[in-house]
Amino acid sequence: MKTHVLLTPRSRVVAEAFGLGIDEAQKFTVLNAELKISPNDIVLVTGDSGSGKSVLLKAIRSDLGNEAVDLSEVSVDPEKPLIETIGATVEEALTLLSKVGLNDAFLFLRSYNQLSDGQKYRYRIAKLIESGKQWWLMDEFAACLDRDTAKIISFNLQKIARQQGKAVIAATTHNDLMEDLRPSVSVVKRFGKEISISYYANEAAPECSLIREMRVEKATMEDWRKLSVFHYRGHNVSVPRTILRLMRAQELCGVIVFSYPPPACYGRRLMLPRMTMKELNMQLSIINRVVIQPKYRTVGLGAKLIRESLPLAGTRYVEMIAVMPKYNPFAEKAGMKKITEQKSSRSLLQLSQTVSELGFDLQLLGSERYVKAKLESLSLNQINQLKEAIIKNKHPRFKKEFAVGSHQPFGKTNDFTNFVQNADLIKIAKLIKVLGILLQTKVYLFWPAPDERETANPQKRLKDDRE
Repeated sequence: MKTHVLLTPRSRVVAEAFGLGIDEAQKFTVLNAELKISPNDIVLVTGDSGSGKSVLLKAIRSDLGNEAVDLSEVSVDPEKPLIETIGATVEEALTLLSKVGLNDAFLFLRSYNQLSDGQKYRYRIAKLIESGKQWWLMDEFAACLDRDTAKIISFNLQKIARQQGKAVIAATTHNDLMEDLRPSVSVVKRFGKEISISYYANEAAPECSLIREMRVEKATMEDWRKLSVFHYRGHNVSVPRTILRLMRAQELCGVIVFSYPPPACYGRRLMLPRMTMKELNMQLSIINRVVIQPKYRTVGLGAKLIRESLPLAGTRYVEMIAVMPKYNPFAEKAGMKKITEQKSSRSLLQLSQTVSELGFDLQLLGSERYVKAKLESLSLNQINQLKEAIIKNKHPRFKKEFAVGSHQPFGKTNDFTNFVQNADLIKIAKLIKVLGILLQTKVYLFWPAPDERETANPQKRLKDDRE
C-alpha cells in the first residue's frame, strides 16, 4: 500500500491560498481535505493567475522545511564558466549538466549570463539535483519558455526525479504539460472555492510527446554543415559513407554521419579479426559524428537517431569511439554494446610529455587560440622539437588531419612526415588540438547487424566467409 506524507498547512494559510476567509475556512471541510503527497510523487498544480497556486506552494514549502528547495532559491554565479560552478569534480559536473541537456562542450565553458532562457532553466534544475534535497518546488513552472522547450524540460524533469526518487511540486497556468510531466498528483485550482485533486499511477512518461513527430531519413553534407556548429569537434568530416537526418516536419533536429573505418582501432581486436583495408571498408562503418539540435537534447533523440540509423549504415558492423558515452549512455540505449574504454596510447603520452615540457597546459589543448598563441611564443628550435615529436609519435588521426577529402582518408606516412616538416603554426595548432582530443578517455562501442547476433562469434563468421 502506498505510504503518504500528509501535508496539512495551517488553516489560515490554506484559506488564504484558496481565496477564502477565516470564517469560511472553519466552515468548509474541503479545507481540511488532505493533499496526499509521497516523497517521490510528481505534483502538477494548474490554475488561472491569481487563483492561489503560489500561496499554496509557499505553504507547502514552509511545512517541508529543510527537506525542500525551491527553484527560485537556487544560487548561480553569473560570470564563471558552468563547468566551474557545479559538481565537486569535473566528472560530476559533466554528469549533472548532461542530465539536463547542457551536454554541448561549448556550453561547459560559457557563463550563466551567456545562456538562453531555456538553457538557464536547465542549469537551475541541475543545481536542484546537486542540492540533494528530497522535494523540488517550482512556481510558474516553465512559464517563460516556448512550449516545445517547456515540454522537453517537463519530460526531462520527471525522468530525473523518478530515477533519483525525488518529489516535484510544480505550479503553472499552462495546461499542455500533463503528458510530458506525467504527474502522479494533479491539483486544479480555479477562483473561489473550486478545486479538484486527482491521483494517478506514479509511472514515468515513456517518451517525450515531440518524438512522435520525428522521422529519420537520408541526408546530405549540407544538413551536416547546418548542425556542425553544435558539435565540439567541428565540421570537417572525411569521406562520409552514409549521412542521415532526424526531421520534425521541416525542422532539422539531428544528423548522424557514418564514415569508413580507420586502419587501426583500440577495442576492435576484441570483436573482429585482423582484416585488410579492403575488408574493413566492406564490413565495417564508424559513427563519425552524431549531433542533436541543442533544444531537443536529453529526450532520447540521440538514441533514436542511432538506433534507426544503424541498419541503414550499409555494413555488417558499426563501431563508435567517443568521449560523451562515458557520461551519457545514449549509444548503448540505441543497441550498441560498450566493449571497453580506450586509454591514451604510449606514443600519445610521450608526445603529451614533450608538449607539456614546452610549456603547454594539457587541459587547454582543445583551444586553437590558446595553442596558436603558445606556439608563437616558442623558438624555432622548440618548434622543430615539437614537429619531430609529432612525427616520431604519429597517430592515424594525425594523418587524417591533412588527408581530408582525398581517396586515402588516412594518408601515407611519408606524406605525413613531409606535411609536418613543412607545416605552418596554424596547421601545427590543429594537430595539437587533435592531441588534446586523443588524450581523453574514450568508449569503444560495437554493433553487429541483426543476423550477426545469431552468431556467437563474429570473428568466426568472418573466417567462414573468407573460406
